[in-house]
Amino acid sequence: MESAIFLLSLLIFGCSQAEIKCTTRRCLAQMLIRNQYLSSPQSENCTLLVEVPLIEYETLSVDMKELHLMSRLQVTIAWVDPELAWNTSVYPFDKLILPVDKVWTPYISIENGQSSMEHDSPDLVVYSNGTVGHNVVIIAEVNCGINLFNYPFAFDVCPVGLKSTAPDECGISIKVDQVKLAESSHGDWQTEEVKLGKKREDRNFIDVSLRIRYTNPFITLLLPTILIMVADIVSGALPLQGGERNSFKVTLVLSFTMFLNILTTVLPGDSKCSPVIRIHFCVCQVLMVISMLVSMFLTRVSQDGLAFFTCFSKNPASQNAEDNKENEDAENKGVISVVQQGLSEDSKMLRKIVRFMEAVDTKQTERESHQKLADKLDRIFFWLYLICSSGYVVAMTYVMVQYTCNIDHFQFWN
Repeated sequence: MESAIFLLSLLIFGCSQAEIKCTTRRCLAQMLIRNQYLSSPQSENCTLLVEVPLIEYETLSVDMKELHLMSRLQVTIAWVDPELAWNTSVYPFDKLILPVDKVWTPYISIENGQSSMEHDSPDLVVYSNGTVGHNVVIIAEVNCGINLFNYPFAFDVCPVGLKSTAPDECGISIKVDQVKLAESSHGDWQTEEVKLGKKREDRNFIDVSLRIRYTNPFITLLLPTILIMVADIVSGALPLQGGERNSFKVTLVLSFTMFLNILTTVLPGDSKCSPVIRIHFCVCQVLMVISMLVSMFLTRVSQDGLAFFTCFSKNPASQNAEDNKENEDAENKGVISVVQQGLSEDSKMLRKIVRFMEAVDTKQTERESHQKLADKLDRIFFWLYLICSSGYVVAMTYVMVQYTCNIDHFQFWN
């Protein structure tokens, strides 16, 4: 009888000691860890609601070749796991900390790209009613199809779709309350605004407003083309004679061609709204080549006039031969007449000198008329070229800044 009483007292004492041990947070945490709740909580409708009180969005980089948007999302999540709840009358604690690898956690991913989720902390917080709070970091590569038509004044709004299960299917349903911009600038691109949007109850997305910082691409791309075009226009001040203008224009065209070859790797990639700056470079090169060809044409006009370019004009060699023959006939007739009249040799020589001087004067007069014609055509082309180039620059600048090319960024849901 005494031994039975002793054993019973030991049992009561052991139980009281166990209860005393489990009145600490660590004891309670160890008890929950031993249960190993590594599977998703199962509700009646097979859908678990994951609350997202806050998303802090940050743009890491923009790939203009592949048209991808690299993003970092700091996400605060909360869900209810009834198996992790406890009675506060027995365990007087409102919350405790559990290792994140000992408890099931939801996986948040991106709909329109590739993403990876990492835990912001090795621990999470569990509340007495079974609510679990945790912070995760999502690195996402979003397939945006960025509108680069207005490059280097590009602006676009790219959606970052959050993957969520439809209400009538098994899985995770996400409810986002607020999104905030963490950092606005990285490299040449600036994130102006982020807004929370919803296509459907189970389709949440973040609208990211992006605008490129045009200072760097303007200096490296647009400004050199404008300066080369200005140099080409001002080269009209060089004289047509001597070939200085033609050699200068050829040098400009070659420099512009080398400039385009160097910038091939810098220019953004093609998309539905291909960058209009490609067309700008092409038009600039065409205008410069036309200016070079017109300069060569006017150089020849200043020497030979427009008769050289007439389709049915006579061959210069045959024309000169005919002129020489006429001069010889006239000379022979003059000699005959002089001989017949009994003129002296000095008189004949004087007539030859007079005819030679008249021919030189005629050539000089023709050359001056050709130069005047070439100068007149040159002035006309200069003003036409200046007006056309200035109008083109103004029109292209307006298109780059104001024109909007629309892209459907929600094809991944369509």
